[in-house]
Amino acid sequence: MTYVRTILRFTITVLCVALLGCQAITQFDDPTNTYTPETTYQKLIGEYPFIDIARRAVPESVQEIKNITYVRYGQRALQLDLYLPKSALIQQKPGIVFVHGGGWRAGFRTNFTPMAIGMAERGYVAATISYRLSPEAQYPAAVHDVKAAIRWLRNNAKKYGVNPQQIAVGGGSAGGQIASLTGVTNGLEKFDPNAKKSSISSAVHAIVNIDGLSDFTSEAARFHEDDPRKNPSAAGAWFGGRYAEKTELWHEASPLFYVNKNTPPILFLISAQERFSVGHKEMIEKMKPLGIPYQVAQIPDSPHSFWLFDPWLQPSVDVVAGFLDQQFKITRSDNAR
Repeated sequence: MTYVRTILRFTITVLCVALLGCQAITQFDDPTNTYTPETTYQKLIGEYPFIDIARRAVPESVQEIKNITYVRYGQRALQLDLYLPKSALIQQKPGIVFVHGGGWRAGFRTNFTPMAIGMAERGYVAATISYRLSPEAQYPAAVHDVKAAIRWLRNNAKKYGVNPQQIAVGGGSAGGQIASLTGVTNGLEKFDPNAKKSSISSAVHAIVNIDGLSDFTSEAARFHEDDPRKNPSAAGAWFGGRYAEKTELWHEASPLFYVNKNTPPILFLISAQERFSVGHKEMIEKMKPLGIPYQVAQIPDSPHSFWLFDPWLQPSVDVVAGFLDQQFKITRSDNAR
């Protein structure tokens, strides 16, 4: 009987530990997180009956490495998926870290899998990352996470054949704003609390903002992001308050206000829906006199979230790869598939 009780206690202990471990992994799951290509497809198919969800199948030319932990906060582990070209034509390949969208409170890194695969086919090492969403951690936690992912990629550059001097950050929608803010705050410790603990830089050499805001404070942005009918709005939830309550944070999170002579080159890849890319024109006007390279490319007659779907994915990959090839001085022959 004593033996049976001992076994029973041991079994219960193991189950409790397992349950606690599961809780540590799943405690930040949000059942309202429904921003996926599938749910977005249902919203768009009526107006765009010709679209298809971009495929996530990995071709033979690309290597996929999933569920790599890039940073830990206590028991909380954040992970990324990595997509590498199998071709050995380039000794050191440029890299890009992709940040998914979802209103700062939703979305999944797999939303950017098709674009990451496309970039890998063009000779890039592409990472799609998970980061802390607003229900778990408010602004600026997401920026901290993206910088940690960039630092991880640079720290592992030799292992994965990445050129540490050719790393870009990109994202779509809220992810585009986060990526842009990450890039324009190179070297600012306020946005990179891990900088003091590491000799590895989190700086990037180019930014890809796909349909993301550049200015939260503009009237056009606040019309949607500070809508009093939303309690709270997506931006309000991220900042922990409306514009009137958290004015300083709304200003601080706007990439527009960080433009300086060291700002990296920026690609603004935008949809036909102007509200989502508010502030990019004003940002360009600040970049011009400083000689900072930029490009604006619009996908014609496209909805927001166009990068999740065919026929828009491949043109988007072409624009992103073309811009980065130019900035990193990569010739087409070097970057062959």
